[in-house]
Amino acid sequence: MPVPSPAIAHLLSNELSFDQLMDEVPLAMAVLDRDLHIVWLNRAFETLTGFSRSDAYGVPCRYIVRSRACVENCPKKKGDLSASAPCQSDLINRDRVRLPIKLTLAPLTNAEGRLTGYMETIEDLRAVQELDSKKNQAFSFEGIIGRSEKMEKIFQTLPILAQSDASVLITGETGTGKDVVAEAIHQTSLRAGGPFIKINCGALPETLLESELFGHAKGAFTGAVESKPGRFRMAHNGTLFLTEIGDLPLSLQVKLLTFLDDQVIYPLGDTRPFHANVRVIAATHRNLEQMVADGHFRQDLLFRLNVARIHLPPLRERKGDIRILLDHFLEIYRGQLGKRISGFSREAISFLTHYRFTGNIRELRNIVEFSASMSTEATIGVNDLPAYLLEAPLPLMQEAPPASPFHPGPLPAPLPETQAPRTWAATEREMILEALREARGRRQEAAERLGWGRSTLWRKMKQLGINA
Repeated sequence: MPVPSPAIAHLLSNELSFDQLMDEVPLAMAVLDRDLHIVWLNRAFETLTGFSRSDAYGVPCRYIVRSRACVENCPKKKGDLSASAPCQSDLINRDRVRLPIKLTLAPLTNAEGRLTGYMETIEDLRAVQELDSKKNQAFSFEGIIGRSEKMEKIFQTLPILAQSDASVLITGETGTGKDVVAEAIHQTSLRAGGPFIKINCGALPETLLESELFGHAKGAFTGAVESKPGRFRMAHNGTLFLTEIGDLPLSLQVKLLTFLDDQVIYPLGDTRPFHANVRVIAATHRNLEQMVADGHFRQDLLFRLNVARIHLPPLRERKGDIRILLDHFLEIYRGQLGKRISGFSREAISFLTHYRFTGNIRELRNIVEFSASMSTEATIGVNDLPAYLLEAPLPLMQEAPPASPFHPGPLPAPLPETQAPRTWAATEREMILEALREARGRRQEAAERLGWGRSTLWRKMKQLGINA
């Protein structure tokens, strides 16, 4: 059936072709009758769906759009054809490719206000999703999240180290993510198809650790009823991750150094060597240089492990990463718990961004998991945070404030060990005073630093007896 070609008159001096005009619009558009049958569509709609005007003319729109919204939110099925809010859904085009879209259905009325049909518009969201994906990638590397300057340098270094087979030493406080970095190096290296084997050097006594690392032959010692391959052999053609390398006994440090030199292991009780093609990544929260000075760690082993070193900064030195880490872990746990939590309240965010995470990322992740589990509201508030944060002495982030003519009064003195634990009110008072000092007494700017409204700041200052 030929599709009618409408015209537009009295808009310009010459009559316009409606088809030509609407084909210049980059947004997919279609006109539907009152029964939601397609009577016209533009070129962008043809390109997106794969159906031509002649194919779609007179066909119910659900057979052309083929969207999940047609099943779940079709206004005709709901009996509400007066208007429809935009919704994000998908579309299956003629090539059976599923595309993300934003679909809008708007009523068309005549001069008397009577419904005559509908205008349907479809926005292709592929470019938006790709942009969001690139934004997320800019702040991450194989599951490592961060956008601070120190983390950006690490992100630049990791791909280079991944393409090498050199030994890597990862240092940093407990909870900074050394395990995640080690696995990221393996997964982006040429050994990604091989095994990634991990062993904690401080988790086993020396006699068992040697067997776990290098294996043993049957009958090598009492109780060795069968041969055991050992972690080095299990990691053949892959990566062996030695976490807490500072806890490795001196006797085993010698055997590890021998392996790093010749790539050969000798299982306990066996004279037959095994050549293991293994890359070694080690990690520790200890100061190995000091351990060398104290005689607890071999200097030659440190040199051999320290071919390349990555130091992971503590979270207190990555203050700008706290917010995106909170959002990252909340997204994980609200999915696992099946809860509709939109985020953290302003007070909770202000508290957590000033908190000094002694357990680093591990502590932050545990806090988010607990808070998401306990929260019964749409947002996580201060009262949903673990009790120890509010009741125990709080290690807040301390930074030297800039010189300022404004002095709202001295900060509360540090609590003596015998004094009662700091309360949430005392912590909040310190945060407000710090924000006022940094803002040079300007309340509006101080409120913005805390993530509050001006009225909220004024109310809390009054409650806490702060006169500034």
